[in-house]
Amino acid sequence: MSQRFRTAAVIGAGTIGLSWTALFAGHGLTVRVSDPRPDLAEAVAAALTEFTPHLAAQGLDVTGLAERVQLAADVTEAVRDADVVQENGPENVEFKKDLFATLVREAPKHALLLSSSSAIPSTAFTGDLDDAGRILIGHPFNPPHLIPLVEVVPGERTSEDSVRAAVDFYTFLGRTPVVERKEIPGFVGNRLQNALSREAIYLVEQGVVTPADLDKVMTNSLGIRWATVGPFLGSHLGGGPGGYRHLAEHIGKSMKKMWAGLGQPSQNEAEQERLIEAVEKAYGSSTYSALAEARDRKQLAVLSALDSASKEEN
Repeated sequence: MSQRFRTAAVIGAGTIGLSWTALFAGHGLTVRVSDPRPDLAEAVAAALTEFTPHLAAQGLDVTGLAERVQLAADVTEAVRDADVVQENGPENVEFKKDLFATLVREAPKHALLLSSSSAIPSTAFTGDLDDAGRILIGHPFNPPHLIPLVEVVPGERTSEDSVRAAVDFYTFLGRTPVVERKEIPGFVGNRLQNALSREAIYLVEQGVVTPADLDKVMTNSLGIRWATVGPFLGSHLGGGPGGYRHLAEHIGKSMKKMWAGLGQPSQNEAEQERLIEAVEKAYGSSTYSALAEARDRKQLAVLSALDSASKEEN
């Protein structure tokens, strides 16, 4: 275990917070969880039971996993001895302002204060705080105990020591931290996801493809390619021996024309209802738990295959 990180506080026990809790405990940390939800104990117990096989599949020792997780009566109790705090509250600036004022006041001075915010940069809620140097974004992709990426986004007043500590922490957890040096709403991952989602919605609205068939297009082409090389390396390889330069010089103009023709979904009330009904028709016959289990099982298989391929390269 990292000597710096022994105790973690998880503030907010929704989907993301529960996943962080399991991951932290799986790496041997003592975890204190705070959330006002009345079913906190049941939710934590159910999450640990559900996620234990996922952690074991990643080679983690899950012996005594539940014993490392404690329920805190409130935020103050949760952060009292914490080395790191992971906040998972609502996407609301005023809420985060109040909460982080409490965290700065109650957490130990050495504690790293991280927010799972998926869209709001930390500068937006730390402007009035005296000690903002240890606050920054650690935005995961759901569920964080499986998906490796964590976007590490410092605010205007975040110290470089805190950035390095966040990278060390998430690396210790087996995640892949990426430091983003300019704050922008939505950060990188969600902006890319939203750009693709916008065009996907437009194509379904226009009757070009059904939601289920659009998902087949992604999972049988771009999803496979991007899981292995990403958009830029994929384009570099798409240019053949001449690489990205050849691609840009020979089809760049046609690509720009295609960008200009990308759709803008209307998403008026009627169109939104039609889209919802189309997605429900495609997937509504299965329960959330069944769909999530299939997703997680497939994601673990992909991660395992990628890990094996990387080892063969080395």
